[in-house]
Amino acid sequence: MTTPIRTAAVIGAGFGGLALAIRLQSAGVQTTLFEARDKPGGRAYVWHDQGYTFDAGPTVITDPSALEELFQLSGRRLSDYVELLPVQPFYRLCWEDGSRFDYANDQAALDAQIAARDPRDLQGYRDFLAYAREVFEQGYLRLGSVPFLNFRSMVQAGPQLARLGAWRSVYDVVARFIHDEQLRQAFSFHSLLVGGNPFDTSAIYALIHALEREWGVWFPRGGTGALVQALVRLFQDLGGQLRLDAPVERIEVQDGQARALRVHGERLAFDQVASNADVVHTYDRLLGHTPRGLLEARRLKGKRWSMSLFVVHFGLSRPQPQLAHHTVLFGPRYRGLIDAIFKGSALAEDFSLYLHAPCITDPSLAPPGGSSHYVLAPVPHLGQVPLDWDVEGPRLRERILDYLEARAIPHLRRDLVTCRIFTPADFRDELGAHLGSAFSLEPVLTQSAWFRPHNRDDGIPNLFIVGAGTHPGAGVPGVVGSAKATARLMLEAAA
Repeated sequence: MTTPIRTAAVIGAGFGGLALAIRLQSAGVQTTLFEARDKPGGRAYVWHDQGYTFDAGPTVITDPSALEELFQLSGRRLSDYVELLPVQPFYRLCWEDGSRFDYANDQAALDAQIAARDPRDLQGYRDFLAYAREVFEQGYLRLGSVPFLNFRSMVQAGPQLARLGAWRSVYDVVARFIHDEQLRQAFSFHSLLVGGNPFDTSAIYALIHALEREWGVWFPRGGTGALVQALVRLFQDLGGQLRLDAPVERIEVQDGQARALRVHGERLAFDQVASNADVVHTYDRLLGHTPRGLLEARRLKGKRWSMSLFVVHFGLSRPQPQLAHHTVLFGPRYRGLIDAIFKGSALAEDFSLYLHAPCITDPSLAPPGGSSHYVLAPVPHLGQVPLDWDVEGPRLRERILDYLEARAIPHLRRDLVTCRIFTPADFRDELGAHLGSAFSLEPVLTQSAWFRPHNRDDGIPNLFIVGAGTHPGAGVPGVVGSAKATARLMLEAAA
């Protein structure tokens, strides 16, 4: 006779940990959520400075239905906790030759822009969108929240993945349909949003394009941090306990089971344990005293890890109405720069940038008359290019601010009120990210689905994994989907 599961611990209050904790608490499992930092959110941390609010992490919300489902579990509504605002265009894409492309959920506007570049690509885009919708159906709706615990489950999905050409890269599939090189970049860069190289990442990740077309792109009023607070409030309304400033020191294992956590030296017993921490941190630090932890940490350290990010948060004394909410500024080269980011041995002299201007949608994130921003550049992780970011960070910040002033924000230096940076070393030190990786394991085909760390540990049956390091992967929809997969396993064990 099995003992019913009454209590669970979730380590890490990122989107994945929050979503999992909500699912468990909604199902009647008394859940405690442990967060090492002083605020919840994980990568979705929030900075406040001189009246400016800065989202530190994800700012693109693409599947509100997955978030709404978390509230519906207990008969509540997301809209009673936070307001999601539509973003149009989804992104503005700009190139150094002065051309731009406003990618929006408006087929007529897209057609006009595509036809102006290459009329052949009108039909090509329709064919690409049809392909993206098919992989969206298979890879996201059907398999996105299904745990792959054995190789048989992978084999069963194999024929469909093969039929869709999953071995091809995102860029290769886009190039099959699209002739114009800038449009190829416009429809292939999305894999970078989940840490993937468009020239290596499986074509299955083309589903991101269809996902955006299906539900749009949204932004929470008050910033991504307001969405985090909404999830925290829901969890606490359900009776869940959140402990901040509570770094877990180790997971205690006895008789092959995760029995307790050590937090500030105190032993806290639970029936089940789930980790939303970085997967290497989980096995190397929290389970490093066990044979299972040592073995899995060694295996994971040999995997391919996603790139890191260099981020500059800055506040300006003037609004910037010429900007879109989300802008991608492509540098002078595409494939060459991506090769340097993922495979190079030095920091490239050039860069491509993502510029976030949330006050275009929600002016409350800055003092009256001002604007808050962040700009990020993908950069190699620390295992690939081990730089001294205390030295290199300020240099790169100045180069990026100069570039923005020349290309996108006139008089940026004159209007600059506050500025701070977040480097690959901060991803490592603040977030516990292995090698400073911003998105965990790189999402290549051989590190996807069953090939990723499993949602339930293979050796410790009441230990579970949630978040970017497990199936289906990084990004807000990915980690929320992982919570659904992991909760299913935990609740099945509790039945």
